Amino acid sequence: MLYLIPKPLHRQALKIGHRLRHHWRRVSGRTGVGVSIVARDLNGRVLLVRHSYGPDGWYFPGGGKRRSETPEQAALRELKEETGCTVSGLMAVGIIDEELAGAPNRTHLFDGVVDAVPQPDGREIVEARFFPTHSLPEPLSKRTRARFALWQARSC
Repeated sequence: MLYLIPKPLHRQALKIGHRLRHHWRRVSGRTGVGVSIVARDLNGRVLLVRHSYGPDGWYFPGGGKRRSETPEQAALRELKEETGCTVSGLMAVGIIDEELAGAPNRTHLFDGVVDAVPQPDGREIVEARFFPTHSLPEPLSKRTRARFALWQARSC
């Protein structure tokens, strides 16, 4: 149904929703649970995305976990929603406890391989590309750097 809304209007609504969600987290202090996926192509490059809302920067695909989902299900859903890709060999890498918008947040980090070209929808995700691990783009978000470091430490 949301795809009936023109893309520019949808992107604007996402920006407003993002601000409201962060304000709600700060006020409620409620712990959030999310997922991030270090999705690699067959050449070992990692998939990063840029959102149409929030701070400018490159991020790993991911998002919030729904109440009825396991972290693994959330990771598969978020990757599909954001890039159109599916992942094989999904493996848990670790958990990051952090503060997000003034409230506690727990992120489950996963790793897996995709064998398709990402297709961002131009609404939530405006760009999705693979990058070699030795040449990541800027600006790379602080959270992405922390997730990348955890992934690298587990991959060695």
